[in-house]
Parts: sequence; structure tokens; C-alpha cells
Amino acid sequence: MIGLCLGLTGAVWAQLPISHFTLAWNHTIEKIRWEEDYRVTETGLVLEEARVRGNGAGMAIPEEAWLKDGSWHYHPKLLPLQPLNLGRTPEAGDYQLCFNNQCRAMSQWVGSPTSSQPFIQLWTCKTGSKEVQ
Repeated sequence: MIGLCLGLTGAVWAQLPISHFTLAWNHTIEKIRWEEDYRVTETGLVLEEARVRGNGAGMAIPEEAWLKDGSWHYHPKLLPLQPLNLGRTPEAGDYQLCFNNQCRAMSQWVGSPTSSQPFIQLWTCKTGSKEVQ
């Protein structure tokens, strides 16, 4: 089975046997929640929908976005990402990984963000275990 790997430059720090997830965080300046829904595929992570609760510094809402339940929703048109590169520092706070109707800090699987390791990558990988329920 394929799933989600977390780590850096091919070194696996954690594996999650999931087929889809939401990556969520608060914008470092505006403190506005941002969410992106990904599907895990053989060719990479497919960004299916994104949501943001407002706009501000570096947060332009796309013209095709629609407002629903207090968030702007839109469908980014990107090729599968393999890997997805994320900046991760103590000053910015942690990302959340959400799946199976529950959100958890990324630090649950890979430890807290540190200044000495300010990046992390997410990619599709073979997990060898059943999907997390």
C-alpha cells in the first residue's frame, strides 16, 4: 500500500498509511488558518482543494474562489508534488496533519520544529501496513 512519508532528502522520519489528508497551519503574520486537502497517489501528492479564512500579506484569494462556511475555497491546478517541501521553524509554529476527522500537530510524528532543521518534506511512499482508521 502507498501512504505518506515525512522526512528530508529521502530519509524517512515517519510513515502514515493514509490515502488522503489535510495539511493545516496558521499564517505566520496574519494568524489566519490555511488548509490544503491532498490525495496520496503513486505519482505524488495531488492538491485537490485549498481553503483560507481571509487574505493578507502573501495571501491573495484566487478569482475563482468561493466563500463557504467562513472560508474561501478553491481548486489549485498543480501537477502532483513529489516531494512537497515545507518550511518548519519554532517561530512559525507547527503544521497540523488531519485525517480520519482528527487533526494532530506534525510534531506528534517527527518532533517539534527546530531552527537547526527548518525544513521537512512529505512524499508518497510504500508503507507495508493497513490504512489508519
